[in-house]
Amino acid sequence: MHGAQRLFGLLGGPGLSGTAKTLASLGLPYASALAVGLGLAEFVGGVFLILGIATLWVSLALLADMALTVWKVHYPHGLTLKGGILPGGGHTGELHLVLIGGLLCLLLGGPGAFSIDQRRSRHAEAQAQGRARMRKV
Repeated sequence: MHGAQRLFGLLGGPGLSGTAKTLASLGLPYASALAVGLGLAEFVGGVFLILGIATLWVSLALLADMALTVWKVHYPHGLTLKGGILPGGGHTGELHLVLIGGLLCLLLGGPGAFSIDQRRSRHAEAQAQGRARMRKV
């Protein structure tokens, strides 16, 4: 959802130009290119994580995205929830830290049993075992 907001301006999002302005206001260089990169990481990365495609690389990209968000946006204001969970209530970096923890679990634990990555690795292992059997004959 956030990637669609960043890239296309859907669901009340700022779009690429608004995201680039926000990144520039945070003092980050190459704001336009960074806005495209963050939008793609969040949009494509989210779809890929749901499907279980390129789990390692997507986890790394989203970890960088979340770390940047915590460092530049939330850390200066504190990492605790202030003002409750109502809209405009002062949300800070707790959610992003939880997302970082989940991404680390995916990075270290690998994709799940129903992921495309897992299915492809099983298929590759079966093919390698078949080739090994053929060499013995």
